[in-house]
Amino acid sequence: MPKVIRVEKGALLIGGRRYRLHDGGGVYVFGSGKASMGMARETGRLLHEYLTDGFIVSNYLDSDIRGVDVFESSHPVPTGKSIRAAEILTARLSRLTEKDFFIYLLSGGSSALLEKPLPPIRLSDMRKTTELLLRHSVPIGDINIVRKHVSAVKGGRLGWLNRARGVVLVISDVIGDDLEAIGSAPLYRDRSSYADTRDILRKYDLWNRLPASVKYVIRGGLKGDIADTPEKENPRIRHLIIGSNSILLAEAKKVAGSLGIRSRVMTSSMRGEAKEVARVMVAIGEEVMKRRRPCGNPVALIFGGETTVQVKGTGREGRNQEMCLAALREIGPRKGMAFLSVGSDGIDGNSDAAGAVVDFTSYERAKKLKLDIDDYLSRNDSNTFLKQTGDLIYTGPTGTNVMDMTILCVGGRT
Repeated sequence: MPKVIRVEKGALLIGGRRYRLHDGGGVYVFGSGKASMGMARETGRLLHEYLTDGFIVSNYLDSDIRGVDVFESSHPVPTGKSIRAAEILTARLSRLTEKDFFIYLLSGGSSALLEKPLPPIRLSDMRKTTELLLRHSVPIGDINIVRKHVSAVKGGRLGWLNRARGVVLVISDVIGDDLEAIGSAPLYRDRSSYADTRDILRKYDLWNRLPASVKYVIRGGLKGDIADTPEKENPRIRHLIIGSNSILLAEAKKVAGSLGIRSRVMTSSMRGEAKEVARVMVAIGEEVMKRRRPCGNPVALIFGGETTVQVKGTGREGRNQEMCLAALREIGPRKGMAFLSVGSDGIDGNSDAAGAVVDFTSYERAKKLKLDIDDYLSRNDSNTFLKQTGDLIYTGPTGTNVMDMTILCVGGRT
């Protein structure tokens, strides 16, 4: 935050642009997401006496932030807290005048933390729709399109509540850093439509499984009875990405270098079914070991992005743990490769682990314990498996979210 925000007498410098403050106007801080707590704390410190008031929505409560009210909401599925958070935020944003200036701190998790279904959709209908999308491994971009078109606070709708100038500081949790997807774009714009929403739901064969109220709203949007999300962004509001998966990977590479480890960033666009992605990664590791392609070894290959898991079982898991277990199946007793995968938010799936790290010693421990990798994968129970082998990584909530990071270390032995 200190790299982004500077305060001068009568003006704010944000992302290299100068904003002169109006006499009689205030400076406000709003925000939502997993990183909003830490961002707001530092923003409040930087603004100091310039800060008039603030309100942020987070997935946890920490110490009080001077001048900013913190509301603890729900994640990954919206609850009544999410609706209450949206009501308070909407009311406070609506009070701002053209003399005021605001900074909105946006990060991953906002889609669930902040929610207000369009009537007559009930909260239970919204939850069923979200769970349905997650359970069928619908890509996050498509999930966000659906969420925007059944919500009163997503897809740019919050961006037109007042005439105040503002800056949205964004920590990206989506591949490609698409501002229309991050946090479901509460203050940006949305070029998708109700027609796109209908097509997505039909593509994944979910239309007939939707609650009646959700279908009612979408049909109303298709007929023009319900206004679509704003296609253009408010020219008085600027969006600035200040954190992303690419930045995380670059920092990981720096750390590897400081430890004397040669490394290579492979991609920040990792996606696909977790088990299949892990299989491909290990195959790349084999190519490095046997043929020194696409690079020599030893080396740490660094990947970033976000995979998906098609949940069929009832076990405890997360996409990073599932990747690690699938990678372990490919590595087996072979020495020379170690596979790590973690979620940057510190919480992977429905478990309390951030992820895991595995190698041939993990395989040996599993063999002694008579654990069947295929059995645990079929039940989506990677957490239980990796807990028994002692390979889980625990960090607790990190206070941010820039997707996942996977590191495949390839040694010199075959």
